[in-house]
Amino acid sequence: MNFIDLFAGIGGFRIALEKQKYNCVFSSEIDKYASLTYKENFGEVPHGDITKIDEKDIPEHDIICAGFPCQPFSISGKQKGFEDSRGTLFFDVARIINYHKPKIVFLENVANLKRHLDGETINTMIKILESMGYNVYHDILNASDFGVPQSRKRIYILGFRKDLNIKKFKFPTAIKKDVALEDVLLVDEKTKDYIINRKDVTFKDINVTKRELKPIRIGTINKGGQGDRIYSPKGHAITLSAQGGGSGSKTGAYLINGKLRKLSPYECRAIQGFPEDFKIPVSDSQAWKQFGNTVAIPVLDSIIKEINKLNIK
Repeated sequence: MNFIDLFAGIGGFRIALEKQKYNCVFSSEIDKYASLTYKENFGEVPHGDITKIDEKDIPEHDIICAGFPCQPFSISGKQKGFEDSRGTLFFDVARIINYHKPKIVFLENVANLKRHLDGETINTMIKILESMGYNVYHDILNASDFGVPQSRKRIYILGFRKDLNIKKFKFPTAIKKDVALEDVLLVDEKTKDYIINRKDVTFKDINVTKRELKPIRIGTINKGGQGDRIYSPKGHAITLSAQGGGSGSKTGAYLINGKLRKLSPYECRAIQGFPEDFKIPVSDSQAWKQFGNTVAIPVLDSIIKEINKLNIK
């Protein structure tokens, strides 16, 4: 089946779907640096601002994918939701769905969307999709449960056109693969630029010996704000963020081989499940932002396998 890749970022949805032999016929991304990375890896420049693209100019497709902007619903933002101009981008997704009526709607956002305004926001989205003729299912999945060492809870929303008669859909269950951050780290010689030199550091326990499928906090920088918490590589990384601040901004801070440091973009690539041959043609700052904005590919892989079981033609 054919799909379109909206708010494409650096192409996480595309990698997962093309792996399963689906065909991308259109992509859209407004950020010029993300578009550069997308072009480097897929050989095409995504179309720009979706708000300025007429739905009639988008090719016919079977699946619409959209990891629409999450900041309006994130607990790290102001949570203005539809009051935020970025929040209204859901309605651009809706107008494209309403015109093309694809078989499948595949959306992703921050887990907090489910709780935003006591559930009113997501209920509004679901009602809109249902009114356009879709059976809608949603669930919160954590990347930690699907084989990558990153705690990353996201809500996934799937809509199936009602004429397909999909009355039940079961999201994938956890795989629980034994993997820790230490499994994907680069050698020290390649990470010297990411060392954090601070004197206001305190540790509570650095002699962690047991691996865990979650972040293991072992210390604090300064007052311990979100980017100033220190973790062990025996556990999982915290959620990569496009906007986070602090000494470990965007990646978190980790005590690795006796040195305190952030994660490199290549380590971020690994904990999002991107292939090793995925090219990073931008600065570290842009790369951190891009991996903080993208999707964990192994989670998508597992969801797509469940979709495939439905034998939709």
